[in-house]
Amino acid sequence: MKLSSVIAVAATAILSAYPALSLAQSSRLETVKARGVLNCGVNPGFAGFSLPDKSGQWQGFDVDICRAVAAAVFGDAGKVKYVPLSAKDRFTALQSGDIDVLARNATWTLSRNTKLGINFIGTNFYDGQGFMVKASSSIKTARDLDGASICLIAGTDTERNLADFFRSRGLKYQTVAFENADNVAQAYFTGRCDALINDRSQLAATRSTAPNPKAHVVLPDIISTEPLSPSVRSGDDAWANVVRWSFFAMIQAEELGINSKNVGEAAGSSNPNIQRFVGKLEDLGAMLGLRREWAVSVVEQVGNYGESYDRNILPIGLERGYNKLWKDGGLIFAPPMR
Repeated sequence: MKLSSVIAVAATAILSAYPALSLAQSSRLETVKARGVLNCGVNPGFAGFSLPDKSGQWQGFDVDICRAVAAAVFGDAGKVKYVPLSAKDRFTALQSGDIDVLARNATWTLSRNTKLGINFIGTNFYDGQGFMVKASSSIKTARDLDGASICLIAGTDTERNLADFFRSRGLKYQTVAFENADNVAQAYFTGRCDALINDRSQLAATRSTAPNPKAHVVLPDIISTEPLSPSVRSGDDAWANVVRWSFFAMIQAEELGINSKNVGEAAGSSNPNIQRFVGKLEDLGAMLGLRREWAVSVVEQVGNYGESYDRNILPIGLERGYNKLWKDGGLIFAPPMR
């Protein structure tokens, strides 16, 4: 028997013994198309990132990632089923295939990338963890928290970051932990702890929902780097590319000066990069298994990266900072679309 035949027989035997491997080889894109809706995991309540409005419509920066993927795949940003997930359940839902995309604030780490079988598609928000305290307290820096009680969300890397920070400085602390972010915030607001630790984006969101936001301050210390990224399950590179480039299209659009208001005029541009973006010069969509005008749908229905940021995150008091485009002094840029 030829070596190629031996390999083929062995591969068939392995896939038969482990159906999950065979499933991983199937196209999630085709599954999503056949279903007619994108199942997208989101934070159940994170102002600025994912939160239902008074009419029950999901809004937010992470929600826009879900909408961008749906716009690219279906030409309709509304074809999304939002699945609210706690920090504890978010990766399990992705691993099991219950969701197609996890667009919930999650830090891209080595262990998650390797041990959990998670494929992070690109950093959509550069963040860092810090502390929030009452403005009336005497706490001005993180070092003033020696001996303090600190509220946090259980089951996240926050616990490790907190332990590393205090241990390395010889400081003492106590934790008040809950699995639910709302319970953590409530514990802090009612005085069950001296400080609240979280990503600075979530601290800003929590402060924005307080009866008196000015009564709380976020300390200047940043104790960790937290590159937040949407993710998909490993094993389907084609699907990962669809999600990745749907996001990159939002960044590329801002770089090119294309937004939801002028995207209809972009086809008339003489700029070859814009012509590629709108599908006039090349059919980039064919490389992804999408329509020629997939990127136009993303910008037309969701907007570019800057539009999404301004619409969702600026209202909770977070300037763009590191999340500006590279040409404006930030860290955000997309690989070339060509």
